[in-house]
Amino acid sequence: MTHNRPIVESLQEYGRGLAGGLLFSLPLLYTMEVWFTGFIAAPWRLLVYLAATFALLLGYNNYAGIRHDSDWTDVVVDSFEELGLGLVTATGLLMLLGRLDASQSWREIIGKIVVEAGIVAVGFSVGTAQLGTGENEQEGRGSETAASVSSQAVIALCGAVLFAVNIAPTEEVKVIALEVGPTRLMLIMALSAALGLMILYFSSFARSEKFSKMESKSQAFTGGVITYGIALMSSAAMLWFFGRFDGCSVELAVAQIVVLGLPATLGASAGRLLLQS
Repeated sequence: MTHNRPIVESLQEYGRGLAGGLLFSLPLLYTMEVWFTGFIAAPWRLLVYLAATFALLLGYNNYAGIRHDSDWTDVVVDSFEELGLGLVTATGLLMLLGRLDASQSWREIIGKIVVEAGIVAVGFSVGTAQLGTGENEQEGRGSETAASVSSQAVIALCGAVLFAVNIAPTEEVKVIALEVGPTRLMLIMALSAALGLMILYFSSFARSEKFSKMESKSQAFTGGVITYGIALMSSAAMLWFFGRFDGCSVELAVAQIVVLGLPATLGASAGRLLLQS
């Protein structure tokens, strides 16, 4: 994050990053299901999680990062730094909350830290880029890549994860999926798609015009379908990581994806506007 910048500016970046990390991760730090996931998750699943987190950091820093003139070396360095800060911050907060102690095994300690650190790191990245106020800091990569399909997909994915990850590990998702029938699932899907379109093209978020301009009805429909698809895929990935699919039928797995898809769609749609505007 520093890149030979003045100390005051560097400290401001770290402060914004910490604020963003805590803003998005505190609910997870207080969630028992997340602690349990860190305890039972296999090492290979934690490695996949870290790799996915790093890939998300790379994508966000490349397309909507704080500096529009950064090259790929800067993007990689920033992403490594944010992941490291996420690990350090998660460790400190878990210790402060009494979730780590000497009686626990190293596997449990590492698992808890890794699970919590991922979303802290993404929050660091978003906070650093979006909580600034300086004119130079507002000229991020997002202004240059508004029309890029790949950039919008990455931003939508980041938004879906940040908004829905606090819900994904909870037992309530499975309870709702078990109790709602096919008709209500279809209504949830329809509501998710409608809210996504409304947020993207009709809500007029501040400073978001360049990202939500609707050229045609077909373009709006395509954008809404892609955003909802990203929300469903991210929902499936989060539910898989937190073990929500273990031992359940295909029907129940699909129902859980649809249920979590509602908040994920809100995050993906709003994220395309708020995380880069």
